[in-house]
Amino acid sequence: MKVFRGFHHPDVAQACALTIGNFDGVHRGHQAMLALLKGEAQQRGVPSCAMTFEPHPRDYFAAASHQPDLAPARIGTLRDKLADLALSGVDQTVILPFDARLAGLSPQAFIDEVLVKGLGAKYVLVGDDFRFGAKRAGDYALLDAAGVAQGFDVARMNSYEVHGLRVSSSAVREALGQGRLQDAARLLGRPYRISGHVVHGRKLGRALGFRTLNLRFAHWKPAASGIFVVLVHGLSPAPLAGVANMGIRPSLDPRDVNGGRVLLETHCLDWPDTLGPEGAYGKIIRVELLHKLHDELKYDSLDALTAGIAQDCLDARAYFSK
Repeated sequence: MKVFRGFHHPDVAQACALTIGNFDGVHRGHQAMLALLKGEAQQRGVPSCAMTFEPHPRDYFAAASHQPDLAPARIGTLRDKLADLALSGVDQTVILPFDARLAGLSPQAFIDEVLVKGLGAKYVLVGDDFRFGAKRAGDYALLDAAGVAQGFDVARMNSYEVHGLRVSSSAVREALGQGRLQDAARLLGRPYRISGHVVHGRKLGRALGFRTLNLRFAHWKPAASGIFVVLVHGLSPAPLAGVANMGIRPSLDPRDVNGGRVLLETHCLDWPDTLGPEGAYGKIIRVELLHKLHDELKYDSLDALTAGIAQDCLDARAYFSK
């Protein structure tokens, strides 16, 4: 899959079958839409293209109005979004920077500048709740009429349901926020996972006897937080069982090396000897969150923190033994 930031790159396809969305989590509804898009692209002999936005439009408006609480919790990182779009077989993804100019485009200007002139869309597939343009004034009817007038096909996909529940990013966020990992996995079609490069931290875990693999989660508001039973992929032929803390580590000094940043800190229950003490830094790993043990806790001392981590490890081993 080719990835472009903006559509002014010379290698962006001059004609495509297009779908538009934030694709946070790339859940089963997204996957069904992308499968339909691929078929339509093949029939027309053009590449399939997913257009997404960074930051999330609601992040932009929350910041612009100085109301950060309006920003949605983020399910996945941009890395994970692009990886999941690639797995869905999309030929190219265009990431549009969501800024004041884009937010201010009228629906017709968005169609003219982005869909027609920028991407040469021959087919546009949207969800049943799709809105676009300044103040969300554009809807499916307007887009369909523009397609008739300007020579591109428009289609709408109805909501995708699992056991009577509409699959949406909001539903995934709710499940993760409530620690319902199995429900999130049903909506996603796979276990919830986070990937990235292993980065250096304060190395406090090592001093306490619990070496950790640290992944940064770029967004300040993750959909999941707390202590989880996990599987780690990418360090050995078989996944490694572990326990992980997703959040801001309230027991630590906020001035430490990763102070204030959201981290996924994972302790493997059995560390592979082949890696050695420094063997994981810089590697790309994928951590699957399987089960939530509890919310983050603030411990009053390092001894209490050590005891808490030890108990979490025992609980994780008990989970896997079942």
